[in-house]
This record gives sequence, structure tokens and C-alpha cells, in this order.
Amino acid sequence: MRVAFYAPLKPPTHPVPSGDRRIARLLLQALRRRGHDVRVVSTFRSYEGKGDAAKQNEIERRGAAEAQRLLRSKLMRWRPHAWFTYHLYQKAPDWLGPPIAKKLGIPYLVAEAAYAPRRSKGRWDRGLRAVENALRQTDTVLMLNPNDEECVAPLVRRRSGAVHGIESVWECHDFAVWKRRAKNRPAAVEPMLPFLDSAPYRRAHNRRPQHRAVLAARHRIPARQPWLLAVGMMRPGDKLASYRLMAKALRGLERRPWQLLVIGDGPARPAVRAAFARFGRRVHWLGARAESELPAFYAASDLLVWPCINEAIGMAILEAQAAGLPAVVADVGAIGTIVSESYTGFRVPEGDVRAFRRGVADYLGLSEEVQRAMARVAFWKVRAFHEIAYAAAQLNRVLEGAAARAGKKRR
Repeated sequence: MRVAFYAPLKPPTHPVPSGDRRIARLLLQALRRRGHDVRVVSTFRSYEGKGDAAKQNEIERRGAAEAQRLLRSKLMRWRPHAWFTYHLYQKAPDWLGPPIAKKLGIPYLVAEAAYAPRRSKGRWDRGLRAVENALRQTDTVLMLNPNDEECVAPLVRRRSGAVHGIESVWECHDFAVWKRRAKNRPAAVEPMLPFLDSAPYRRAHNRRPQHRAVLAARHRIPARQPWLLAVGMMRPGDKLASYRLMAKALRGLERRPWQLLVIGDGPARPAVRAAFARFGRRVHWLGARAESELPAFYAASDLLVWPCINEAIGMAILEAQAAGLPAVVADVGAIGTIVSESYTGFRVPEGDVRAFRRGVADYLGLSEEVQRAMARVAFWKVRAFHEIAYAAAQLNRVLEGAAARAGKKRR
């Protein structure tokens, strides 16, 4: 199938790395694995984060112009069979997909949609209405974050032909959040587990001793002490709040042996460094790293630590687990489907400093044998439930169903 792909918040080609860009690229990879001709048809960004009505009006105007440009472009000669939009919410609505899909008479599909009237506070009402209209048009919305389903589900149109590709794993207690709503779930709402290509992380996991030795020597990190790893961009807002919470939590663990490795950079770097200043040489600032470098750091470390303030998916957490790295994280968004409580790490309440400190302390207090068992379970859980091959199969079934329904309408 020919699939037009669009990400209104951040295109997959954006130069700044993030979890959002990572998921967009993984969706492209998964769709292409099944032989679909997928093209990123526009890099137009609709994000407006300050609630500025004038800027939102301008973005909407430019979005309408971009939609018309696409309809006059080679897109019409290519004639996609479906339109696929990744990640829309009130601050980054989709001004392109709905009108183009309607004009071409093709199904409109969405992955990761959020609809939160209570959080718009009136400043993003225009974007909120656009999201509502888009969801009412969508053939299928793929939900990666369980928390979004409650508000999204009432907006999608009723139809038959559900795929619900993860029903076979609902008996696993980690996916109970999806199972609870199963009886009332519309066919157009499709739960989806976060996924990745585990191959590079698997290779790194199998070479853990070598990676540990190389990184210890290169960055002068004591190899015999536990390595705590934090991976996150350094920007104001939720990321900075996560770093500060982690620094507060570690203050109560200064008598324990540990080293903290920090991967990330950004405009909030001075504030992040100030939060950890008291720990001196126990903190190793490794800067921003290419995606290809991360598996070695995950595999060489002992524990991922990240407070996940307002986190939706947590791709760094999934990557860490794929490399066999246990984690102490907040239980928010889709993270509860990634980290299995007491088996692959510890989940704590979001924003709770004491609980986060206790989670890290509990892990450090485990025997080496139990820590290694956690690492093994994390490694195999990703292979069992979060592999890109399973996501590709699910996406393929969703696309085929949408195409079949569109074909019936045309007849």
C-alpha cells in the first residue's frame, strides 16, 4: 500500500533527537518492513506551546495552504491509499491529514492522539477542536499511552472490524490497564505496545563485560561500583523537573556506593549541573550521544534511573530494558506496560522523591544474583512483547482493514 505519513509535532527528519522523533522513525520502519511504500509527505510543524491565539491562527492558515499545495503536487499522481498521522494533540493539531484524506477518499489513521479539554485552559481551544474533528474522521486511532483512551474513545466513530492486536497478551498483569476497558472499547481504538528493533540492544547486552571495561577506562568511572544511568534531554519544564527530583532523591543515598552516568544536553544544562553539584566526581557528564552509541551505555550500566515527570511513552526506558538494564521509574503513561514491577525494575508514584529514593535503595540492596535475574527478565520481556516485528504485523492488519472498508464505501 502507498501510505502518506505526517508528524505535526516533529517530523522524523528533525535534527533534534527526542522520544517523539524516535517513535515516528520506528513507525516508518515498521510500516516499511511489511512492504508498504511510506513517504513523509510534509515537514510542516503545527506546534504552538505558549497559547498565543495569533500564532495559532497563522499556523492554521499556513496549514490550509500546505494542504492545498500537497493536493496540487505530485502527491496527486502518487495517489496514496491511506493517510497516517503520528501524534496530534491540542498544541500540535493536524491541519493536513483530514482535508486531504477526505478529498482523496482514503482512510485517515492516527497513532498516539491525546484529547484533554481540562488541560487546554482555553488557550488551545482552536487546536482542541481540530483534534476532535480529526478523531471523528479517523478510521483507526492507535493508542500507545493507555491514559489517553478514556477521552479519545468517545470521539471516534462506531464501526465493526476490530483488530485489537494485543489481546493475546492481556493475561500478562503488566497489560491489565488495557484489559480493564476491553468490553467497552470501540473497534476504531487500537491499543498498541511501545516497540523497537531490539537487535542493536541485544548485541550490546551480549557484550556487556567488554562495554563496561571500555567505558570505565574511557570516562574514568570506577568499574566495581554500581552504575546508575540517566538519559534525558536538558530542557526547561518536565525534563529539568525530572533531573531535580532525581538529585533530591540521591541526597539520601550518599553513603551508598554508586556512580551516576548522565547522557543528555540542552539549554537547561547549567541548572541540571547545579542540582547535582554536591555529588562532585560521582556524576559523569557524558553529553549528548548518537542513537548508535546508546546500546553500549545501557548494557554496561546497572540501573536506569528516571523520574518520568509527565512522560507519555518512555522510549529510553524501553531501550534500556532491551539491553537488559533494570529501571527505577515513575508509573506514568505507557511506562507501566514497559517496566514489570519487581521483575524488571521498580515503578514509583510520579513526583514522589521518597518513593524514588526507596526504589533506588531497594535495587542497590538486592543480591547480585537477583539483579542479574532482573536484567535477564527485562531483556526477554522486550523480545516477547515489544519487538518491531509484532508492531509491523499489527499495523499491517490495521491498514488492510482500513483499505477494505474504504473500498466498500467507494463501491
